[in-house]
Amino acid sequence: MSPAPKGPFPFKSLWVFSTIALCAIFILASVPPAGAQTREQDTRRYTSIIQNVFDFIQKHYVEEVEPQALFEGAMKGMFDALEDPYSSFLSESDMSDLNETTQGSFGGVGLYISKPVGEGTGGNPPYVEVASPIEDTPGWRAGISPGDLIIEINGESTDKLTMDEVLARLRGEPGVDVKLIIRRGEKLEFPVTLTRAIIEVPTIKYDMIGDVGYLKIITFTPMTVDRAKDAIEFFKTKNYKSLIIDLRNNYGGLLQSAIGICDLFLEGGVVVSTKSRIASENMVFTARRSTAVPTAMPIVVLINRGSASASEIVAGALKDRGRALLVGEKSFGKGSVQQVFPIDQVGFKLTTARYYTPSDVNIDKIGIPPDREVKFPEINEEQAEALGQLIISNKIPDFVKERPEATQTQIDGFVRDLNREYGIDASLLRRLVRNEQNRTTIAPVYDLEYDVQLQEAVNIIGNSSYNQLLRDAKTLKTLQDEAAREEEAIVS
Repeated sequence: MSPAPKGPFPFKSLWVFSTIALCAIFILASVPPAGAQTREQDTRRYTSIIQNVFDFIQKHYVEEVEPQALFEGAMKGMFDALEDPYSSFLSESDMSDLNETTQGSFGGVGLYISKPVGEGTGGNPPYVEVASPIEDTPGWRAGISPGDLIIEINGESTDKLTMDEVLARLRGEPGVDVKLIIRRGEKLEFPVTLTRAIIEVPTIKYDMIGDVGYLKIITFTPMTVDRAKDAIEFFKTKNYKSLIIDLRNNYGGLLQSAIGICDLFLEGGVVVSTKSRIASENMVFTARRSTAVPTAMPIVVLINRGSASASEIVAGALKDRGRALLVGEKSFGKGSVQQVFPIDQVGFKLTTARYYTPSDVNIDKIGIPPDREVKFPEINEEQAEALGQLIISNKIPDFVKERPEATQTQIDGFVRDLNREYGIDASLLRRLVRNEQNRTTIAPVYDLEYDVQLQEAVNIIGNSSYNQLLRDAKTLKTLQDEAAREEEAIVS
C-alpha cells in the first residue's frame, strides 16, 4: 500500500471530517430527551435541527446562499406539509396581491384561480383551475367559467408553474395581450386571447326586476355592507315587494363583511360560529336586533358551485334561520377560516378554524345544496367537440364585429345557420352571441332572457306558495342527519 500523501490536508479527509461534523451536529440536536417525549420537547428538538441545518448550508454549500432564499424555501416546505390548499407562505408579491384583491385594483385579466399541490384531479397534471371570473373583466367577457382549466399561458404549460409564476404571467401592464388555452370538461380545448385591463375589485350590483329587488354580491370587501345598504335604499324608492340575492360565482372574501350582510336580514340570533383546536378561541357571531329589510319580505338566494367561503356563510345562515330559499346548484364547499399573519414584507395564511352554520353544520368539501336545484343545459361529448370547432372558427366574434347593431331577426337567422352547421342547441348559441355582444360593453346587471336560474328565482318569489315552500325547507343539520341515516341503512 502506498504511503499517505504528504502536504496539504487531503480533500477526502476534509470530506470525511465535514461529514463527521455534520453528523455530530445532528446527533447533538436529535438526542431524545430522557423520559416520555412530549409535543413541546419534539418542537424544541426539530426547531434546533432546522436551525443547525440552516447554519450548515450557509457555511458549507458550494456557493453562497442568500439567507432569504433558505428562509422562504423552509417556509414553503412547512406549509406544503400541511396539505391544505388554503394555508400557504405569502411572498412579498403575494401579500401585495392579497391587499389588491381585497381592497384595491391591479392590471390583470379578472380571474380568481387555484392550483392543486401535486397531481390534479383524477391524476391529471396540476393545471390552473378557474374558481370564478370577476364580472365585467376580460376573463368574464370571454366566457371563461368556473371549473375551466388554464392549461397554457402564452404557449407555456401551467402544470409546472407555481401560483406566483401563474399570477406573474396573468397580471401586469394593462393593454397587453395574454394568450390562454382553456380546457372545459374532458375533451373541449380552445384558445382565448385576453387583453389586460385595470381590474377594480367589484362588490355589489343591483337593479329592479319588476317589483323584485335584485342584489348581486360579487365579493365581500370592506365596502360590501355599505354598498348593499345603498342598494336597499334604492329598492325602497322603487317600492320593492321581494328580494333576490345572487351569490353565484362569489368566491368569498372577508368574514366580517359576510356577517354584516346577514345583519341586514336577520333579527338577532346566530349567524355563524367558528371552532378551532383551541377551545378558548371558539367564537359565535350573532346578528343585530334591527334589520334593514322587513323580516316578512320574501327572499331567494342564488348559489352555484362558484359560491364559496363567505358567500356560503351568508347562504347557510339565511337557509338555517328560515329566512330565504336557495335556488341553483350545490355550492363549492369551503368551510374553513384563514387568517393572514404578516412578517415584515412577507407573511403567511393559515387555516385557524372551521366555521359552522346556525344549525351547527360544517360544509367543508361538502357544499350547501339548494332547496330548488336548477342547472343550465349540459352538452354531450359530440356537442362539446362541435362547440370547440365553433369557438376556433371565430364565427360568433366576427358576426358581432361586423354587425354591432344586429337586430333580433338577424341574430335569429345567424343562430339558425349555426344550429344547422354545428348541431348545437339554439338557446346556447343565442347565449354565446349575447356574451360576445357584452364583451365590448358594460354587461347588464342581469339577463333574465337566458338565465334559467334567475328565471326560476323570479317564479318562486312571485308564487303564492312561497311561504309554504319556506316552511318545508330543511336546515342543513336535518339534511346532514337524513343523509347519515340513509348511508347507515345502506351499509346495514
